[in-house]
Amino acid sequence: MPPAEPMPGPAPVTDAHLHLWDLAESDYAWLAGAPEPLRRTVAVEDVREGLLDLGVTRVILVQADDTAEDTAHLQRTARAIEADGRLARADVVGWLPLTDPGVVAEALADPRRTDHLVGVRHLVHDEPDPGFLDRPEVARSLDLLAAAGLPLDVPDAFERHMGQVARLAARHPTLTVVLDHLGKPPLGDEAAMGRWRTQIAAIAERPNTVAKLSGLATSGNGDFEEAAEHALALFGPQRLMIGSDWPIAPRALDLGSGFAPLLAHVRTWSPADVAAVTHGTAQRVYRRLGEAARTG
Repeated sequence: MPPAEPMPGPAPVTDAHLHLWDLAESDYAWLAGAPEPLRRTVAVEDVREGLLDLGVTRVILVQADDTAEDTAHLQRTARAIEADGRLARADVVGWLPLTDPGVVAEALADPRRTDHLVGVRHLVHDEPDPGFLDRPEVARSLDLLAAAGLPLDVPDAFERHMGQVARLAARHPTLTVVLDHLGKPPLGDEAAMGRWRTQIAAIAERPNTVAKLSGLATSGNGDFEEAAEHALALFGPQRLMIGSDWPIAPRALDLGSGFAPLLAHVRTWSPADVAAVTHGTAQRVYRRLGEAARTG
């Protein structure tokens, strides 16, 4: 008898939404209102073993402050993670001053500013101007991101941003717009969930949008299964990716209270869907400048 074929292992996992911050590097003013366990520096050493245990091979470090210092800290951290070698790859969704397209253009031409950079995000929910994403100078910066092949991540602290995401994607059809945390569905509130379903359907209609299965354990009552299935049906696996949102979880700094159950649920899907959502979509969307698009 020929030897049996080895059973395939689980698909590799990209954690597409990991936060690390250093209180010595930037202000992180929002931490003043955060749960007490989060009001400290959080480093990769606090989470690396847990990520490895879950099969994570790549991490996307996502900015947590609208400062060049926070982004530079993440870039240094990404280089250190790769030098360590236990996680194969680390990249950064950083911050750029979107209200100043001239500075954005300069930054995109500077290899130091774009090192390990695979996307840009701005904490729009902290902006005094609720129309920040609709400003003409921001639109010019977004055109520069699109030309460079960098996506825009949009946080989702307020319901108004859902409509803005759909408009933004329509106005910038060559820009990939990434909706963080599925727009924070109000899990457990059926009336509010009806509005969320309408809003996220409008976003999914735009082919240049991608959604993250992340942060759902702290959304509403945390009962995420129905929202995850709904997102899969709307976006399909090729426009859906998974992230931990660590260290933010029902139990702060605990992968087991947020990311692990979400990943376990996704792994009940078909092998092709699992491969796309846990790795392939992030591989295609989050690329460094000049890096060729890949699939799988």
